[in-house]
Amino acid sequence: MSLSNNSNLILTNVEQVPGKVIVEHYGLVTGNTVRAKNVGRDIAAGFKNLVGGELKGYTELLGDARSQATARMVEQAEALGANAVVNVRFSTSAVAQGAAELYVYGTAVRVE
Repeated sequence: MSLSNNSNLILTNVEQVPGKVIVEHYGLVTGNTVRAKNVGRDIAAGFKNLVGGELKGYTELLGDARSQATARMVEQAEALGANAVVNVRFSTSAVAQGAAELYVYGTAVRVE
């Protein structure tokens, strides 16, 4: 399965691609983005905290961040000649007040 619209690269969170054999190992590939909250989202989030419900602005922000970070990792893997990334993992960390990094990493491989 590919998460990038412009790529046939296989992404998986397990060590192997089912039905395929890893024939070459290229090493660690990564992608990241740092995103900041904005005042509009903060106001909407404050209101939702009072009445409950999904924080759609933040959901959208995180979805966009995941997509961008993944696209950067895929680009790095393809530049190495990989056709798959195994053991894909996501991580987040606060880098400043109101800003967070979304980081994705995995192992670039060629499978047949």
